[in-house]
Amino acid sequence: MKGGIAAVFAILAIISLVVQPGGAVTCGQVDAALVPCISYLTGHVDSPSAACCGGVKAVKGMAETTADKRACCSCVKAAANRYADLKDDAAQSLPTKCGVQMDVPISRSVDCDKIN
Repeated sequence: MKGGIAAVFAILAIISLVVQPGGAVTCGQVDAALVPCISYLTGHVDSPSAACCGGVKAVKGMAETTADKRACCSCVKAAANRYADLKDDAAQSLPTKCGVQMDVPISRSVDCDKIN
């Protein structure tokens, strides 16, 4: 009986970590949101898709606190560096093309620690 109760509490603890509201932003979340933008960012299409812009808006929504903004920035920077053919001008224009005011730049060279 004690083992069963302990197992239930362990499972609940793990679930609370996974679905903790207001928790830290993960690169998995940021990457998933921005995957639809890859074809635009690499120059294969001339404008971002609706799904891409939805992802940009989602990232903006994730980046509420300074810590979240810096985490998103680090994730975006890491993702940008994985794509050798990423077009810097497309990356810089993405938020504007999607009609989103971003506090997190999409850049390979930004210093994320300077974001407030």
